Amino acid sequence: MSLTLQACLNGARAHPTVPVTPQQIAAEGWRSVEAGVNALHLHPRGAAGKETLQASVCAEVLEAVRAVCPGIVVGLSTGFWIVPDEARRYAQIREWHLLPDYCSVNFSEPGAEELCELLFSRGIGVEAGLANVRDTYRLLERCLRPLIEIETQDLAEALREAEAIEVLLDKALLKVPRLLHGVDATAWPLLELSLQRGYDVRMGLEDTLALPDGRLASGNAELIAQARILAKKAGQI
Repeated sequence: MSLTLQACLNGARAHPTVPVTPQQIAAEGWRSVEAGVNALHLHPRGAAGKETLQASVCAEVLEAVRAVCPGIVVGLSTGFWIVPDEARRYAQIREWHLLPDYCSVNFSEPGAEELCELLFSRGIGVEAGLANVRDTYRLLERCLRPLIEIETQDLAEALREAEAIEVLLDKALLKVPRLLHGVDATAWPLLELSLQRGYDVRMGLEDTLALPDGRLASGNAELIAQARILAKKAGQI
């Protein structure tokens, strides 16, 4: 399928079904691939389940996931909250000896452009996280794709912000794929909008715990299965 359906398996969310250990993340990755995804977005966790960029932990997660999901594109988060110091964040990423296929970089965070250059220099693709119009102005054309991620829980406001970002991307004539997603209250409406636009999509426990009808999902695989149903209805797969 040409559509990228990305599973965001864990993130900073705390919930019994959210995978934490490398083995749990790998198992959820496999279940999500079985459910139909072709890309994974991961947040490695270290001691006591805390997110980390430490080389040994990231390598352990990547090895575990790739062992059960061969050929699947795997990306890691670089969120500033994980290592809230620019120099330390760069240093830890330079120590990576097993590399992800891409990393997500939030353009609203300090040092985003420098981080992109570091990742590019290591041959790692960049997914540019755009939370607002201001971030869009900072987008580097070499990024893997713009990741339009709207955080507001007001749907009307989310739609306005997404449209404003789209207008700027259109004006810039960036010929790269786009991925649009929401969180919690906007997760499913923005997924459907993204499918209507012909964009790539993502779904998983990082973005929502609920199915489109409001029921609590049993895990990432059930969320992915519902996303595939919507993608089929939209004629994207």
